[in-house]
Amino acid sequence: MYPISTSFWKKTIFTSTAWVGIMLLSGCTPNQAANQITLNIGYQKYGILPIVKERAVLENALKNQNVKINWVEFPAGPQLLEGLNVGSVVFGEAGEAPPIFAQAAQADLVYVANQPAAPLAEALIVPKNSNLQSVQDLKGKRIALNKGSNVHYLLLKVLQAHQLKLEDIHVVYLPPADARAAFERGAVDAWVIWDPFFAAAEQQLGARVLATGQNLVSNHQFYLADRQFSEAHPELLNTVVQQLNTTTQWIQQHPQQAAQLLEKPTGLSVDILSRSIARMGFGVQNISAQVVQQQQQVADAFYQQKLIPQKIDIQAAILKPTTSTSP
Repeated sequence: MYPISTSFWKKTIFTSTAWVGIMLLSGCTPNQAANQITLNIGYQKYGILPIVKERAVLENALKNQNVKINWVEFPAGPQLLEGLNVGSVVFGEAGEAPPIFAQAAQADLVYVANQPAAPLAEALIVPKNSNLQSVQDLKGKRIALNKGSNVHYLLLKVLQAHQLKLEDIHVVYLPPADARAAFERGAVDAWVIWDPFFAAAEQQLGARVLATGQNLVSNHQFYLADRQFSEAHPELLNTVVQQLNTTTQWIQQHPQQAAQLLEKPTGLSVDILSRSIARMGFGVQNISAQVVQQQQQVADAFYQQKLIPQKIDIQAAILKPTTSTSP
């Protein structure tokens, strides 16, 4: 056995002392640091969560609860829920479609809460000088959309309402940025898109609306969490949901300020953001039986279109309501 040098002990004592000093300076004791909860939140550039982040709402609400908050940005809902699946985040926000695909891929996530329906926040649009005047005129035309997104379901419902099928049109699968470019240069005849891209196309391009989600789809925004984290920290989730609900109320009362907070991260004008914010669903609520049924209809439609490999049960992914998870 080799003797341990004096220099080793000096380095060890110095390192330990320095670590304790850092903890004390940061307001944490070593015991608190060991018991600290890390809350990794996934968010996108647009939505409620980036406003929560900009206003430091959760940091203020949880400052005395030994919770460390990390914000992780994702380009879209599918990537965010992949992050949830692999453990890089434990909480996040997405539309109707991404959690369906995540559940079909065996992700162990739960639906925690949702915003009310926002059917006017997505639409089927055409260029301002287009000869297309109705949905029936779309037969044989090229329509761009993001595959497997909430607007994929909207297109199915719009066609169904006008006695058309997917086979009657030519679907071009493009992400929003590429779809916008194709829409501008006339490479596609129509575009099915959501806010704030929808509002930007209206404001900047003069796009015309052929159909919105009104009376056709719900278009909920969902808050989702890692199942193990939600079961281990119900009180923490309760605080998060309460602050989300409070923030939506603040946005409803201060839409201009909310738009200004989103201007820099999105790169969109306050006018465009104000238009899209006005079409949001305000409030955050527990998942109701009606919302489960509506989300199940979306999942079943995706299965019928072979977008997911097997049927899924939405109810199996709903966080059981308790007093600890009520807004």
